[in-house]
Amino acid sequence: MRLSRSFAPLLTAAALITAVPYEAAPHARVAARQPERPEPFGATCYTRVTGSEVTAYCHNPYVPADRVRLHIECARWWDLDSDGALVEAGPAQTVRLTGRCWKEVRSVWVSHQRRTP
Repeated sequence: MRLSRSFAPLLTAAALITAVPYEAAPHARVAARQPERPEPFGATCYTRVTGSEVTAYCHNPYVPADRVRLHIECARWWDLDSDGALVEAGPAQTVRLTGRCWKEVRSVWVSHQRRTP
């Protein structure tokens, strides 16, 4: 019986320590880091096929320059597909890209490339 009375204060202290809410316990204050957003990039391009001729207009509304290239896939097996030259669209600039097939056009797309410093 005497042994249990000597442990009574220890049991009471342990119960109080575990009953303290976690939020009340002291902790280091660390500023939360905001995830970095990628810088907006990429010109908006519109393509038009008229017969065997292709025209694309690309407008870059962002600060980083966008290097755009027109790709044309021709419908006939003997007609050569083409990849145009890179054209740089600077901030707030619209560029025009053109190309053609001898006969029909199967598909057209524009690729984008960041300018590396």
